[in-house]
Amino acid sequence: MPDMQSDGRPHAVVIGSGFGGLAAAVRLGARGYRVTVLEKLDAPGGRAYVFRQDGFTFDAGPTIITAPYLLEELWQVAGRRLADDVDLRPVDPFYRIRFDDGETLACHADPEAMRAEVARISPEDAAGFDRFIRDSEKIYDIAFTQLVDQPFHNLGTLLKSVPDLVRLQGYRTVYRKVSDYFRHPKLRVAFSFHPLLIGGNPLTTTAYYCLIAHLERTHRVHYAMGGMGALVRGIVGLVEGLGGTLRYEAEVVRIEVANGRATGVTLASGETIGADVVVSNADVGWTYSKLLGHHKRKRWTDAKVERARYSMSLFVWYFGTGKRFDSVYHHTMVLGPRYEALLKDIFTEKTLSEDFSLYLHRPSMTDPSLAPPGCDSFYVLAPVPNLGSGTDWAAQAEPYRAAIQRRLEQTVLPGLGQHIVTSRVLTPQDFRDRLLSVNGAAFSLEPQLFQSAWFRPHNVSEEVEGLYLVGAGTHPGAGVPGVICSAKILDEVVPAPGALVRR
Repeated sequence: MPDMQSDGRPHAVVIGSGFGGLAAAVRLGARGYRVTVLEKLDAPGGRAYVFRQDGFTFDAGPTIITAPYLLEELWQVAGRRLADDVDLRPVDPFYRIRFDDGETLACHADPEAMRAEVARISPEDAAGFDRFIRDSEKIYDIAFTQLVDQPFHNLGTLLKSVPDLVRLQGYRTVYRKVSDYFRHPKLRVAFSFHPLLIGGNPLTTTAYYCLIAHLERTHRVHYAMGGMGALVRGIVGLVEGLGGTLRYEAEVVRIEVANGRATGVTLASGETIGADVVVSNADVGWTYSKLLGHHKRKRWTDAKVERARYSMSLFVWYFGTGKRFDSVYHHTMVLGPRYEALLKDIFTEKTLSEDFSLYLHRPSMTDPSLAPPGCDSFYVLAPVPNLGSGTDWAAQAEPYRAAIQRRLEQTVLPGLGQHIVTSRVLTPQDFRDRLLSVNGAAFSLEPQLFQSAWFRPHNVSEEVEGLYLVGAGTHPGAGVPGVICSAKILDEVVPAPGALVRR
């Protein structure tokens, strides 16, 4: 039976406290639901969990905010102001790209400064940059402004979007579309790598993701002082301020179903919690194959979940140094000698290559509070194949970390090994075992054309009434803006509490 309080408010259970789950809890609470968020880990955040050790603070996953207005909307829903709880600082340049030969490119918010960077590397590509900027805005105006927060569980929504898909060449890939504007190989890399930030392969991801260039330029790249954990804590405060409850070390192992409707969840402890509405922020593959493994499914069967194409994973090394490396920028891309071949190794061949491209994050440049005085806090990540590669990470983690250290010492952090004072790693196996992500994928389903929009798991479950999905694996996809928008969709598809009370 539904778990009802004496005041009669319907109960919504949210599985997982990642950004999608927390945003869903805020929106449901603001609409009048009694909300309980159940989290497997000992603290909130999911992929945005925070590690603290030896006086250093490390954001486990996301590090940038590209659409702060979505967060401002969330705070407004709760009757609060974002600026009162979270200090966001713009970062410009957004990031610096270091190519394998040592040449660098700074990615600026100002189009003229960016155009000058392009012309410095390849004068003949400056005109192509202008065209790319214009076309990126056109894609953004449709794919982000109009579609990102629209539910796609009805086929009609997809059919209405097809003319725009054809007109904007969304059927092409990011890399091929970028290649129409830029001839220089370095610029093709610099303007096509963005899908990697959300688990996509630039060689196969729909060209709609060229919108990221306009998204960054329009809304800027921001950093939350105190790290992304400060943003997580801020949203937790919204949930609790609306009367919601968060329970940690409360792993959900089963979604209960009666007469085709979700009626609650069962925890690993054996406790059963009734609910009128269940929202899963767990990995979608895990939700259907494990949490609903007992229920006969029509679309997302075990076979379909297994056949789906999952994103790459990540190897992340968190480390603190006993000195500051002031020549290193807040966000730095340290690219390797290969691009297309490395992407094929990661996504197609699922081979752990000896070379790699790296994202180096030095938040203590902007926020010294994340490290002891005179020290630096870092994380570096390498895109790697998911567990479909068969890599034994128990054996490979340390050799791979050591290879990354050598690469950093050769490029941007000379003498690094002498100054490391704390260290930890996160591997694809951790994504599987700790975050319950199928195949250890870091971003759930890969954002290919036929795993996007209507083809992606719907925000309204087609398997069980009263079950809704948010997070990276459902529409619109991974990344902080995407998962926040997946929760916004709930306002359109979850009945008002009064409608449930009257049933």
